[in-house]
Amino acid sequence: MNEGFNRLKSMLGKHRMLQATVVLPAAEHFPDPYDGSPAAAEKLFCRVCAFMQIDHARIDLEIFPDETEQLRKILPSWRGNPGKSAAGLYIHAAEGGDREVENEESRVVVALKSTLLKDPLSLVATAAHEVGHVILFGNGLMDRNTPDHEPMTDLLTVYLGFGIFTANCAARFRQYQEERRGGWSMQTLGYLPEEVYGYALAKFAAERGEDNSEWARHLSTNVRAYFNRSLAWLKKNTL
Repeated sequence: MNEGFNRLKSMLGKHRMLQATVVLPAAEHFPDPYDGSPAAAEKLFCRVCAFMQIDHARIDLEIFPDETEQLRKILPSWRGNPGKSAAGLYIHAAEGGDREVENEESRVVVALKSTLLKDPLSLVATAAHEVGHVILFGNGLMDRNTPDHEPMTDLLTVYLGFGIFTANCAARFRQYQEERRGGWSMQTLGYLPEEVYGYALAKFAAERGEDNSEWARHLSTNVRAYFNRSLAWLKKNTL
């Protein structure tokens, strides 16, 4: 984890972490009304891009259907783990082979799963992860074949201020009731477990000199416990 922070510092500069806004799941950072529509999702996505210092105009946002949602409608007792399928996709336009598209090499596509529209917290977390791919791959900072590029992209979300969202979505138990159908699911999102997110957020806070971080109250119970434990350890151990 410490090595990961050092790699991000070398790629982006430490100032990006020090100057990053810690984005909160609150109206002060997402003031637009949210109704679960693609248009509302695009507004959220544009705000994510702005916080991560990426021009959203170079990204084509698409929504793709979720096959597990269809299964749940057909089978009343369906219980699944939607976290096992891709919640988002990053596609570089130049990979499509059509070299005649104007400015193609600078454009990318980010696709988000349709069921995310019902869960703005996961929507923002997934959007931050995919925009992280834009930063790392689209800007040539990391090769797609790097073995740990997915965990590094999750770590990047912490580095650039979106750790509350990605950490809180790492593991979520959810129940639902729709007409006569009901069920539950354990949703896992991303590539880092809660305990690793807790340490990463503590490292982020320590690097920024934020011993008493007000934003930590927005962390889920599990992540906050890992965060507090890690922060206490970091205070006793200079790395």
